[in-house]
Amino acid sequence: MTETTTTGTTVGTPWHLWLVGVVAVLFNSIGVYDFVMSLAQGPSYLANAGMTPAQIEHFQQMPAWMTLDWAVGVFGALAGSVLILLRNKLAWPVLAVSLAAFLLMQVYTYVLTDGGKIMGQSMAITSAVIAGLLAFFIWYAWWMTRRGVLK
Repeated sequence: MTETTTTGTTVGTPWHLWLVGVVAVLFNSIGVYDFVMSLAQGPSYLANAGMTPAQIEHFQQMPAWMTLDWAVGVFGALAGSVLILLRNKLAWPVLAVSLAAFLLMQVYTYVLTDGGKIMGQSMAITSAVIAGLLAFFIWYAWWMTRRGVLK
């Protein structure tokens, strides 16, 4: 798909936009699903997801502002991913807000509480992978914006 800009140049949609966009939507849908199920089913969902009783207790003691932060993170990531597919230049700032919300959750977990000890090393690795993927999606959306693909 190509489009002629106001300057007369043609900017095509590269094949990798669809690949990255679809992967981003699928990956970030997992976060939205986890958020919704955690609120809808509570401890039973968390236990079925493999959390220990101590992890579930820590999770349930999370203040309301962290639940709001979590919502901003997961829904922002999904919205930013959809914006990539829609070729909208707001994708990278929306994804950046999502990453900021995610990083705030990490500060809460690892600095403000003893959550790092409770959640364990596997959660730290998972968090690092999530942060890395969000950073990649932000970079990619920014790069596509700079190239004129996202408008």
